Amino acid sequence: MTQPVRYTVAVRALCEFTAKAGDLDLRFTPSPTAQEGIAGHGVVTARRDDDYLTEITLSGDFGPLHVRGRADGYDTRANRLEEIKTYRGDLKKMPDNQRALHWAQAKVYGHLLCQEQGLDKLRVALVYFDIGSQKETVLHEDHTAAGLRAYFEQQCTLFLQWAQQEMAHRAERDLQLKAMRFPYGDFRPGQRQLAEAMYRASNRKVCLLAQAPTGIGKSVGSLFPMLKASADHGVDKIFFLAAKTSGRQMALDAVDIIREGAPLLPLRTLELAAKNTACVHPDKACHGDSCPLAKGFYDRLPAARASALAVMAPSAGARHGADSGERAAAVPLSLDRDTLRAIALAHDVCPYYLSSEMARWCDVVIGDYNYYFDLSAMLYSLTQLNDWKVNVLVDEAHNMVSRARKMYSADMEHDNLRLLRKIVPDELKKPLDRVHKQWNQLEKEQTAEYQSYAELPDKFMGALQTAATAISDYMVDHPSYVEPDLQSFYFNALMFARLAESFGDHALFDIEKSPGARASNSNSVLCIRNIVPAPYLKPRFESTHATALFSATLSPWNYFGDMLGMPDTTAWVDVESPFAAEQLSVQVASHISTRYAHRQQSLRPIAALMGRQYATQRGNYLAFFSSFDYMEKAANQFSELYPDVPVWRQARRMDEAERAQFLDRFTLDSEGIGFAVLGGSFGEGVDLPGARLIGAFVATLGLPQINPVNEQIRARMDSIFGAGYDYTYTYPGLQKVVQAAGRVIRTTSDRGTVYLIDDRFGRPEIQELMPAWWSITTAAHP
Repeated sequence: MTQPVRYTVAVRALCEFTAKAGDLDLRFTPSPTAQEGIAGHGVVTARRDDDYLTEITLSGDFGPLHVRGRADGYDTRANRLEEIKTYRGDLKKMPDNQRALHWAQAKVYGHLLCQEQGLDKLRVALVYFDIGSQKETVLHEDHTAAGLRAYFEQQCTLFLQWAQQEMAHRAERDLQLKAMRFPYGDFRPGQRQLAEAMYRASNRKVCLLAQAPTGIGKSVGSLFPMLKASADHGVDKIFFLAAKTSGRQMALDAVDIIREGAPLLPLRTLELAAKNTACVHPDKACHGDSCPLAKGFYDRLPAARASALAVMAPSAGARHGADSGERAAAVPLSLDRDTLRAIALAHDVCPYYLSSEMARWCDVVIGDYNYYFDLSAMLYSLTQLNDWKVNVLVDEAHNMVSRARKMYSADMEHDNLRLLRKIVPDELKKPLDRVHKQWNQLEKEQTAEYQSYAELPDKFMGALQTAATAISDYMVDHPSYVEPDLQSFYFNALMFARLAESFGDHALFDIEKSPGARASNSNSVLCIRNIVPAPYLKPRFESTHATALFSATLSPWNYFGDMLGMPDTTAWVDVESPFAAEQLSVQVASHISTRYAHRQQSLRPIAALMGRQYATQRGNYLAFFSSFDYMEKAANQFSELYPDVPVWRQARRMDEAERAQFLDRFTLDSEGIGFAVLGGSFGEGVDLPGARLIGAFVATLGLPQINPVNEQIRARMDSIFGAGYDYTYTYPGLQKVVQAAGRVIRTTSDRGTVYLIDDRFGRPEIQELMPAWWSITTAAHP
């Protein structure tokens, strides 16, 4: 007998859908940190009697709806259910629609408790706990069980039509996914191996590290099997996370390719944009009294949501057997940034917060790493709230170590505080002065320009927390006050406070003073510097059904496993290359040293080597160097010796249009050499097949600079992993080298040449970290 289909929804998600109305209003912010919230709940519950019940798991049904959640507390003696909310600021300034949402949650929990305990009546209470003063404000209402049931059924009725629509969508989606065939008919070499590894990881519910050569079609080869797994393994959503805009575009293109082969597939796809990119009114605050797109946001949201879903649905023509031409035109749209923005503005709602809403209702969500992995990650929070089963794809995952380090690091500059003290309102001068005073003391006590500390400075951190609280209170009292420098300081202070809660061996606290400054007015930068993201990322991996990280450079696997906190059950696959050694001539110029002390002497030999190769085979080349300064000197030397060879150079801080213009120089008919910086915009994520690029010169091992910071990191890596130099210098550097060389061979018909310019490339331990399909020889030199 077939089990009836149920739609499971969390209490909070149900109430956010049915009980939110009016303005989008962020004035009653920020909320306490997660740690402060947990601690605040603990303080409140510790004040209750021994028979007080906490974290009560409750659930109930209404037709196909299954509603579940955990109530904060129940006082059995007083017969009082408590919904505990921690906050900062003036409780009177809480928006009415936020309070209404809290009451909705409390009353739904009230019904579920009455149903479970067989209660006839119940006192329902909102307990607001002030993190600063540690005081409680209790609001309560008395309800009958019948009244709470009626309220519960009213909320469920409001949600039921939407739930039925969602169940129908999910059923049709899974039906079409199970019938879906690979869009190209057959896999490229290596692509099948990658796809099978992805599917097995989902089937086994494990994480996967997949090293796969550039050019085999990793986006389609990873997304297709995970979509199949969604239907087979009961996965709710796929998050495709990329390091750069180009990676997100490749994911969108992959979705289009898959759907062109399955035009009946109702696959909802959303691209997330950063808030500063999506914001239409950056000069306005996020509330209805300031921003017109926040005014009445929740009243207009249902229509905007419906319009957004409509563009992602296959048309009636496609569903009812249109001819092939009509069917091609009926392929649904993805909600990319531009499409979603147009829908949002048509309905006068904020594009950024519309995208946050649509993430709840889409099957594939494409965004940056931070949306799932940083401290305030939206997708991770939604996954936890809704108890979703998700598969996560991490593209170009060799970037994850450096990106995750930045997510869990924070820095502050003293000169910025000095300037800020001169412009802030009088109410904030005193708390900022205290921070300044403690900062001065730190600078006075430190004699070296750079120093790392085993512990955080308690007095400074206390002054910083006090200042952050004062700023928070001021913002609540003056919602129209907007000062970007103050906001920047404030967010940094909050980040410092959050990172301080988990400070340990995985991080450094350091102070870097400006050289030569007077002690009375020195400038310095304070930094809580994450160096091992594993403690933060491990829970994120464990919360997924399966996570697959893929890149052309994920060796050695233990480095990524250690640094990222991959679970012990993580699988590893090294996808066979579809390329043959004879396609790529890899030559080591061992007669040249690119060490810092030898760079000046290296310029002429490098130019001569490049000139000989260009004369032997004219065409398009990329030349990579370790810094802009080195690159400029090399380009000048080359142009002096070979003035007839076209040369173009990467500039500092190129925008998207300038980067596109640089790449447009590489055509099927052009000739010349593009000079670039290793690890920059053109060292990865660039696709120049065939004659558009026939060779590359890599004049560096890409090793991070030896400086006091990196030496501290090396020492810490040594103490934790016993491989300090490799983890700090060798592995990160050579990943950049392999990525840059990977620009040359993009298809099985490509041919090309790569010169690795430095004697250290001849070492066996270095060559072991190169792709196995390379055949490396020593370059001839005069």
